[in-house]
Amino acid sequence: MKAEWIALPVLLLFTLYTGWTLIVADQSLIAFGLELMSRPDTAQVVIDLYVMAGLGCVWMARDQYQRGGSLLGVLPYLLLTAVFVSMGPLLYIVVRGFAQRREA
Repeated sequence: MKAEWIALPVLLLFTLYTGWTLIVADQSLIAFGLELMSRPDTAQVVIDLYVMAGLGCVWMARDQYQRGGSLLGVLPYLLLTAVFVSMGPLLYIVVRGFAQRREA
């Protein structure tokens, strides 16, 4: 099975869940992040996620460059990754995979 077919339902479900949690949350996304960073145990988890997000950003940028694209073409995915971590790479995998199918 191609990666985009795995990433697409994960992306859709995670996006819907994220949207729902943002709607029902009692605090803003920034306030939630600051609260997580206020304790060492939860800060460790957040830092770990952003280390992985950084690795994902490096992978997306290198993949874009190897395909002959510019950094500008991957910038929306990098920004999405900075805010919602896994949504950026998931969307990149989906878009890249379906674009490859059209080219073939």
